Amino acid sequence: MSDPFLAAAIEEAKKGLEEGGIPIGSVLIIDGKIVGRGHNRRVQKGSAILHAEMDCLENAGRLSAKDYARATLYSTLSPCDMCSGTALLYKIPRIVIGENQTFQGPEKYVQSRGVSLKILNDPQCIQLMESFIRAHPQLWNEDIGE
Repeated sequence: MSDPFLAAAIEEAKKGLEEGGIPIGSVLIIDGKIVGRGHNRRVQKGSAILHAEMDCLENAGRLSAKDYARATLYSTLSPCDMCSGTALLYKIPRIVIGENQTFQGPEKYVQSRGVSLKILNDPQCIQLMESFIRAHPQLWNEDIGE
């Protein structure tokens, strides 16, 4: 894999799966360094909001507006409304998405707000989600609010 930050997000997704959760991972990059990592932990923590991006941002801790302005958020899956909204709130200018084939968040809206999106459609990200959704459709639907 040529992108080490996507590789780190995929590692997080695999951790989530190993813990009995949903295989979605995220990392926050500032100045070429990972400052936050996370994975979907809704199942593990009994949480309503711990999607991968939310866990990642929480683990990054309090950051300044200047930090967020230099950040790139990586996610193995297209961020949902909640996670996209958080990225917009903190004015994170770039989001790199591992894949948007199995789920697509409000990408056009996020772009209309000036955020640069890069969609990689990485085969490993797609395979992780397709396998999980096939094996656990009810849990997946719960995660996306259906």
